[in-house]
Amino acid sequence: MATLIKSKLSNKLSNAATSVSNKSQAKVSGMFARMGFQAATDEEALGFAACDDLDYDHRQGMQMDILTSEEMGGEGAGDGDALDGDSHYQRDGTGPPHSASKDGAPANELAEDKPKITAWEAGWNVTNAIQGMFVLGLPYAILHGGYLGLFLIIFAAVVCCYTGKILIACLYEENEDGQLVRVRDSYVDIANACCQPRFPALGGHIVNVAQIIELVMTCILYVVVSGNLMYNSFPNMPISQKSWAIIATAALLPCAFLKNLKAVSKFSLLCTLAHFVINVLVIAYCLSRARDWAWDKVKFYIDVKKFPISIGIIVFSYTSQIFLPSLEGNMQKPSEFHCMMNWTHIAACILKGLFALVAYLTWADATKEVITDNLPPGIRAVVNIFLVAKALLSYPLPFFAAVEVLEKSFFQEGARSYFPDCYGGDGRLKSWGLTLRCSLVVFTLLMAIYVPHFALLMGLTGSLTGAGLCFLLPSLFHLKLLWRKLQWHQVFFDVAIFVIGGICSISGFIHSMEGLIEAFKYNIEE
Repeated sequence: MATLIKSKLSNKLSNAATSVSNKSQAKVSGMFARMGFQAATDEEALGFAACDDLDYDHRQGMQMDILTSEEMGGEGAGDGDALDGDSHYQRDGTGPPHSASKDGAPANELAEDKPKITAWEAGWNVTNAIQGMFVLGLPYAILHGGYLGLFLIIFAAVVCCYTGKILIACLYEENEDGQLVRVRDSYVDIANACCQPRFPALGGHIVNVAQIIELVMTCILYVVVSGNLMYNSFPNMPISQKSWAIIATAALLPCAFLKNLKAVSKFSLLCTLAHFVINVLVIAYCLSRARDWAWDKVKFYIDVKKFPISIGIIVFSYTSQIFLPSLEGNMQKPSEFHCMMNWTHIAACILKGLFALVAYLTWADATKEVITDNLPPGIRAVVNIFLVAKALLSYPLPFFAAVEVLEKSFFQEGARSYFPDCYGGDGRLKSWGLTLRCSLVVFTLLMAIYVPHFALLMGLTGSLTGAGLCFLLPSLFHLKLLWRKLQWHQVFFDVAIFVIGGICSISGFIHSMEGLIEAFKYNIEE
């Protein structure tokens, strides 16, 4: 009897100590979360890096999953069981499912303490995505589109704002009480839901492929723009644009060893602010030459051969849909999402339109693919060096996201994976994992060397993945999932956007590919 009482007292003391330890660990985990060691909560976080320099705290890094296990009682609990409240930081977000806590509350309630972002912070993220350095190609779009190009900047803003809203609507369904409940978490979930029951994973594969293409093309664009800017900044140096691209890529090779992007993203945030200053300087220079503006050069006609490329450029500058589900899920007040989308896209539309028009009026038919190449030599060198630094520091974000998608798709699906895991049991990168990353860096270099045309690549990306992710898929998913609840004008808008997006996508893709093939043949012959 005494032995039994002693055993029960020992178990109670042990359980009490475990509980205290778990609470302490939970507090430490919460402290780390508040310090920023937390990223988005689903696989759409990979898309955060697809766009230009969004803040790391809500976009990239280590995903914290809170893993709990029910207390098994007595001596039956194994040593390998996870403790309640234990926090594990996992690179790919995989792990055991959340179990219930001892009081019956689901474990995911513990995650409610995660820091949420305000509507202003969400707006900052969206603004960075659609106001990145790729706006430097918009004056070139006005060159081939005239006033129709300006109209397209406004039209693309309206459509992308609308499709962003209907994409979020696809995340929700009504419950028995008629209340909207979030039943999906990501773009991939929406795509898979639309392809059920026959092809439950087809939609996710399509979205992942589009995402990888957009991320890799973004990396290529950064290398192209770096070589272009350096070559035009120092034209008297005996270094070609291809050589500058190789030098830039050599500086990017350490990206193959990245495990997280916290330090890089802090620099990228500063570069985003620097880019805003550069835009102001370009506009200020253009305003100083307002007397010489060539209003007569802005026409209503379009260049039929090159304007479809301009469509892709404009659409690519507005791409943000891929990460909107994660952004909305991390907002303190998701009800403010629509208002946030409205003012961010209105601001982007005004700023882009003014920047493109003012820059084109200043240089008219001499407008180049990257507008800073039109600046006087002295100013051009300073501005371009800052832009190159920004491009090089921005490259790791889409690169790391592309690697994450590839690794998760081909190396980390358990028994369904095509290749062995890129990481060992100790978390170290294996040789084939490093080979994958280095190969991706080299691939971006080869594309930048053989097709060193910023506008063509940007137009191709916008026509292929930009139009697909921003125009075609959101309208199609909205019609498929919410058909019975839509009003006639919503159906009309969705169908119209799908048709217009499809026409723009096909025409832009064809013309961009023709230009890229010609450029590729020319560089091969050289």
